[in-house]
Amino acid sequence: MALQGPIPVTFEMVFPHGCYLVGEVEQVKDFDASTNGRFVQARDKATGEPVWQVAVVDADPTLKPAQKTVAVKILSPVQPACPAAVPGMPFTPVEFDHITVTPYVNQVGRLAYSIRAREMRAPAPRRTAKQAPSATDAA
Repeated sequence: MALQGPIPVTFEMVFPHGCYLVGEVEQVKDFDASTNGRFVQARDKATGEPVWQVAVVDADPTLKPAQKTVAVKILSPVQPACPAAVPGMPFTPVEFDHITVTPYVNQVGRLAYSIRAREMRAPAPRRTAKQAPSATDAA
């Protein structure tokens, strides 16, 4: 099979309804290298970069409550900064770039996905039908 390793996908494929931060960026623990009292941060096997993670809520209204919160791992040489909070919103919207998913079978025998990204940022403003580009925008 030609498809091996992490599968590149777009943000819209993973979170078509968007997602929101519900936690802070944290270091991912390397369970093999860490010992009692000594924390070692995980590094990506392919790039060697430190691995960070952040919890997000998927805004898909069809998901069951237990499926809504997922961890997104971010490969970055420095701790990624969360986007600024949006006034009047209880959660901060976020998007990720350069996403890959890796399917695996979890501990209960079900298919699951590990989500990794290279960048985290505030969502870009979206145009609605009323805001469609005009002839002057194209010039």
